[in-house]
Amino acid sequence: MHPAIDVCLRAPTAVPDRDSVADWWPRWRDGAARAEGSAAQALLGGFDADRVGWAFAAGYQAALRALLPELPPGRVAAFCVTEDAGNRPRDIRTRITPLAAGGATIDGSKRWTTLGPESSELLVVGAMPPQAGETRPQLRVARVQVGSPGLQLLPMPETRFVPEVPHARVQLDDVHVDAAALLAGDGYERYVKPFRSIEDAHVTLAVLAYLLREARQRAWPHGVAERLCAAMALLADLATAPADAPAVHVTLAGALSQAHALYEEAGRLWAPHAQDPAAQRWQRDAALFAVASSARAQRATRAWERLQSTA
Repeated sequence: MHPAIDVCLRAPTAVPDRDSVADWWPRWRDGAARAEGSAAQALLGGFDADRVGWAFAAGYQAALRALLPELPPGRVAAFCVTEDAGNRPRDIRTRITPLAAGGATIDGSKRWTTLGPESSELLVVGAMPPQAGETRPQLRVARVQVGSPGLQLLPMPETRFVPEVPHARVQLDDVHVDAAALLAGDGYERYVKPFRSIEDAHVTLAVLAYLLREARQRAWPHGVAERLCAAMALLADLATAPADAPAVHVTLAGALSQAHALYEEAGRLWAPHAQDPAAQRWQRDAALFAVASSARAQRATRAWERLQSTA
């Protein structure tokens, strides 16, 4: 069992209310600096959350550090993939143009960048011109520091669930980065594609840890806590497993199904307490769990197809 689960079963359950990123971030930052690994960052950050929004934010930041361990824990990071047309490779219109003297310039626009308005560092996905012998652009990821000339972060409207977590439209106009800022490898295969599963595992870990704290604080039946711990133990292993392995995708699909059953159980336990602010937030934020559900189902289907083709 992951050591952080033991902490979640023993630690005090009282946590302060937090209404803004400024309230939430310092505690996650300090806890993440002490945590051993991204799964622990997600678990302990979720346990310390007073609502789903901050559990989601904790899992998201932990997932980014699983994807790119060199990201410093003291800086809010954001992954900039989605554009007006979507987030598939063919939807990416942002351009990364190499410079003869080294480095590159970036031009384009991103939307719905999670924690964008509060971020210090962006991971920007863009297309580079085709190389010799290639017929299509290659996606790359560039690390862009907030405050760089030509970079604008434009706040977007609050979402109807987890509204505390802000999003931004990112505008890049001739933003210069040095060669070291361009991450090695294909941006889609090495970063965008695996992050979908990495994020699912870490965010779910954090939300389940948040529910475990609520279960302990509210004296929900021990069976609920036991099922939460069992799902967390499985997800903690999956959080650091190879994200491109079909067996991992299949197992993750099963773990997420267990988590959704636990979300429904929590909703039933909160239902008689309609005036409780935590219950109201849970009912409001439950829509988060259905986001990208069809994409997850497609990934599981493709994983089964890959397994069957090699049987």
